[in-house]
Amino acid sequence: MVAACPFPANHGTPGAIREMSETLANMGHDVHIVTYPMGQDDIVVRFAKVHRTAPFRPESDVKVGPSPEKLLLDLALLRLLCRVIRRERIDIIHAHNYEGGLVGVGARWITGRPLLYNAVNLMTDELTGYQFIRPDWLVNRIATFLDWLIPIFPDHITAVSEDLKKWLVGHGTSERKVDVMPCGIWPEMFDNAAPEKFRARYQINDRPIVMYTGVLNAFQRIDYLLRAFAVALKEQPDALLLIVSALVSGPDEREHKKLADELGISDAVLWIGPHSLEDLPSYLALASVTVMSRPECPGHPIKLLNYMLAGKPIVCFAGAAKGVRHLHNAFIVPDHDCNALGRGMITLLKDRALAAELGANARATVVAEFDWRQICRKIERIYDRLLGVPPESACTQIKPAASREVEA
Repeated sequence: MVAACPFPANHGTPGAIREMSETLANMGHDVHIVTYPMGQDDIVVRFAKVHRTAPFRPESDVKVGPSPEKLLLDLALLRLLCRVIRRERIDIIHAHNYEGGLVGVGARWITGRPLLYNAVNLMTDELTGYQFIRPDWLVNRIATFLDWLIPIFPDHITAVSEDLKKWLVGHGTSERKVDVMPCGIWPEMFDNAAPEKFRARYQINDRPIVMYTGVLNAFQRIDYLLRAFAVALKEQPDALLLIVSALVSGPDEREHKKLADELGISDAVLWIGPHSLEDLPSYLALASVTVMSRPECPGHPIKLLNYMLAGKPIVCFAGAAKGVRHLHNAFIVPDHDCNALGRGMITLLKDRALAAELGANARATVVAEFDWRQICRKIERIYDRLLGVPPESACTQIKPAASREVEA
């Protein structure tokens, strides 16, 4: 597993890599995660082996996105990856996200091992939001180039959503080369939520809670969230918006707080973070309504899976509505329409029967369709194909979990 990111970390891709790796390792695969030195020390990586480019450097303030430091880290990651492949006799390189994909391509050329690339986003959708490169026209050129380049070299690609697969196929990738493979959940993760400690800490009492969980980068459109909540607050003046982030993002948070001041809603917004992974279920248990404010999202938002597993009613834009349907397990509104997003909040705050129905259906959907154990069985079949194992042989030669020999 190539994790070109701080690892482990309590957000998005690092969380998905950890959970996928642990599940595959628990199924009997020998999984090695090759990653950067930094990560959060309050998250335990079980079963899989972690290899770092330097001694572990605990960081509570994990940064998301590109940086000058990562350019050197990626070169070190490539060297380490090739050493691990040879020393551990690795069968398959499984690379995640763009930087991991680039490192994986280099290792594929050097070692000859097959490369499975897990596509989770598009650079044209996210790169400008990191504000790493200026001006914007140059960012867009680089992003477009990366979106074209990365899919060329892997032996196979998994895309976390049908939209992302359609984009890849529409831009020249063979349809036979791409499978849709969403992120997953562990159904038992939210079994022991304890919301009352946070209700008391923040003196929430019985106020209705609208909640967003996740990073605060510009591409998440927290500005849309605030504008939509301002609409909802006019009809539900006792509502409280909790913006719960696992990571510190000072510049983004200051910009969002300024907008909240301009909208006159600051007294009804709580900014919470950073928080530990184990506290996420307890925070979500407080929510009356959960919100996805990012439109036109080609990937599969992990926060959406968390909302579903928590059994919470969801309001989201159509572009982020992966695996959900309007008025069945979510309340879906047109992209970029902040007024409609706010009206959706009001609808679910006032119609508690509808909110309960959507939340229950959301949980049933995620447990039935997004369990990591089911998803990893599909990944096993891709591994078999990459290793040239005939389908009938893969079915008849399955070994007990403790004795599986494929190494990733």
